[in-house]
Formats: sequence, structure tokens, C-alpha cells
Amino acid sequence: MGHNKAKRFRNSSHRGQSSNNRDVSREDDHQVSLPTDQAPFEISSEFLADAPDEEESMVLPKVQLAMWDFGQCDAKKCTGRKLSRFGLLKELRVTNGFGGIVLSPVGKQCVSKEDSLLMKRKGLAVVDCSWARLSDVPFVKLRCAAPRLLPWLVAANPVNYGRPCELSCVEALSAALIICGEEETANLLLNKFKWGHAFLSLNRELLKAYSECENSAGIISVQNAWLSQSSRVTKTLPDKEGTDLVPLNKDADSDYDSDDGLPPLEKNLNHLSLEQSEDENDDHVLALTTDPWSRRRRSRPRSDDGSVVS
Repeated sequence: MGHNKAKRFRNSSHRGQSSNNRDVSREDDHQVSLPTDQAPFEISSEFLADAPDEEESMVLPKVQLAMWDFGQCDAKKCTGRKLSRFGLLKELRVTNGFGGIVLSPVGKQCVSKEDSLLMKRKGLAVVDCSWARLSDVPFVKLRCAAPRLLPWLVAANPVNYGRPCELSCVEALSAALIICGEEETANLLLNKFKWGHAFLSLNRELLKAYSECENSAGIISVQNAWLSQSSRVTKTLPDKEGTDLVPLNKDADSDYDSDDGLPPLEKNLNHLSLEQSEDENDDHVLALTTDPWSRRRRSRPRSDDGSVVS
């Protein structure tokens, strides 16, 4: 009891003061507690690397973008998750359907200019998974109104640089956007990556030709004409570590030296099929293009001795 009385006595100095005086006292105490010579707070460069700029954060894609994420690839290398952090696309659950264009291996035709109206109205979606675990992805169960394939293009992402048809999510989305006339949105996505311009440089001529086609049949025709010209697509082989692509014909590269110092457009015949070797790891980000060559090879009839019938 004595302790409680003493406590009340210590606080009794505030008795008799008006509410205005107490407010002024609190304001004075608050002002005194503020530092006067503290150095300004500095944000580390690592934090700013992924933080959107104020001007860029105000820019939204003109096309609604979405992604099914199966969590198979390396989160640090996943381009789809980075776009999601920037608020440029919406992540979908497996049970969610999508009414727009979906880049998927189950598609029966290539995305083309005739899909532009549906893309503007309903959007564009991609599937984020690992190249090495494609068989684990239930593509058929994903409810999509318009599944589409991408034509032959070359990857420029650091994981699969120079490999045909092994695009990352941002490359696949950007390619479909450019083909359908949404180049501004494609540039918005690619600008989030230091290597984004490389994808446009490697595929500039092809993307321009694809975007001028009216339908899927026209795109297939352009693709086949490109692939039939051996001077444009140089045969390459991986080095001992299997990371870089080494051209076998050095003279064939001279016509394709770009001004930005990027390597020439090359074709690695070891990576044309979707069937991956056992030694590939799960760090590969998803590429949503399918190999038109391997599909044609499987569809050709064979004789009794196993030879291909021409």
C-alpha cells in the first residue's frame, strides 16, 4: 500500500495542469527526441536492384498477363516470379481457368495476329515450370480457352542462351505480344532484365516476319522457310561443360554480327527436342515453344524395317 501511495504522489505533479499544458509538454518532449545531426538513411543497392522505379511502377501492361506457377524452377532465376513482384502479371492457381491466349504445348496452332483481339480482351497467360520436369506438369488439366504454340525462336536468358525453343517466361510472353502487335508491352517486360535486349537482337528478323503474318499458317510458312536456309541457322555443338555454344562454321557467322556485340543467332541441334537429357538440372526456366521439327519427325510414317518413308 505504501508503494502505491508513493507512486500516486510522484504522478501528482500533473494534477492541476490543464489539458492544453499537457499537450504542449508532450509536443516539446517529441521535438527534443528527434535527432538533429543523424546521417540520412541509405538504401542498399541490393534492395534497389529489384525495386521498381517510381515512374516505371506507374506503367501497367496494356494486356492482362497471368501465370501458372508450379514452383519447379529456381526462384532466383524465375523471370515469371520477378514480373509478378513488379505487379506486371497475376499468378493463377491450378484450379483457375483463363479465358485468353495461353502459351502451352497442348496447343494445335501457333499464336498469330488473328489472336490479337482475344488477347486484348481476355489477356495472355504462360506456364512457369522446369524444362527438366515437363512430364510432371498437368498441361491438359489447365483450363484455357485458347492454347497456342510459339514458333521457332532462340533463347537469350542466361540459363539457356543460344538454345532454340527454350525460352523463359518473359521471353515467351514478349514474343507472343510482339507477334500480336503489342510491342510496347513486350518492351515493358523485357526492360526489367539486363539481358532483355539480347532476346530482341537475336530474334529481330524472325519476330518482324512473324508479326506480319495474318494467321498461324503464315507463321509456319515463314518458320519453315527460315529453317530451310542453312546459311542463317548455323550448326552448333556444346563445349565440354555444356554451357556455351561453339559454332562449327566460323565463316557463316560474319553476316550476323550485331552492333551491340551479342553473339550471332545460332542453332544447337542437340536441343531441338523437348526430350531433355538426364543430366539437366531443375534450374532451367520454362520455355513454352515446341519443336516443330521433332513433331514432323514423329508424324512421318515408317516402314516395317523402321526406316522413314518419304
